[in-house]
Amino acid sequence: MGVWRWRRNPLRRPTDLFEAWVAFAALVCVLLVAPAVGWVTGRQVDGTLQRAAREQGQERYLVPAVVVRPAAVGATGGAGDEPAPQRQAPQRTQIVAAWTAPDGSSHLGTVPAAEEPPRAGDRFRIWTDLRGRLVPRPLDPASTGVHAAVVGLAAALGAAALAETTRRLVVRRLMHQRYVLLDRAWAAAGPDWGRAGAGS
Repeated sequence: MGVWRWRRNPLRRPTDLFEAWVAFAALVCVLLVAPAVGWVTGRQVDGTLQRAAREQGQERYLVPAVVVRPAAVGATGGAGDEPAPQRQAPQRTQIVAAWTAPDGSSHLGTVPAAEEPPRAGDRFRIWTDLRGRLVPRPLDPASTGVHAAVVGLAAALGAAALAETTRRLVVRRLMHQRYVLLDRAWAAAGPDWGRAGAGS
């Protein structure tokens, strides 16, 4: 497909050769540039996620907590410095728990229950920062590679789609230009078409 546009022949138009070069450039982009874009993007995302995972691993701590009592209906949090954890897991039963932060301070707050039904005195573990404030679980270093691969694949597919879309737009523009030239040629030759001695 399209190889005839490269051959020298009386029927080849300048736009045919240009279209062939555009198709070649799009093929190079799809086969070489798009994978390179995906690889570079994946590497950068992986590096960023790995750094974030290391930082979170150093700043977040898994500390033991004890169930004190079930939380009152409509409770939005415990001590003043504790965030409302029901936004993290609204489907789980809320309980009032006590824990000791890595810096030695004691905390009492509303957290999602680790087990159903929660019982006073049950022990479980929660993620906190150094001061004992509740934080989400840190990124898993093993899963960052999967996320980076997905982002890299999406970037590669996006680059390939962009190259193909550009090729189609250029070809569409060339076709429009060809029709315009054909209309002009027909308008010039049409009145004399088939007349004797008109040279048509």
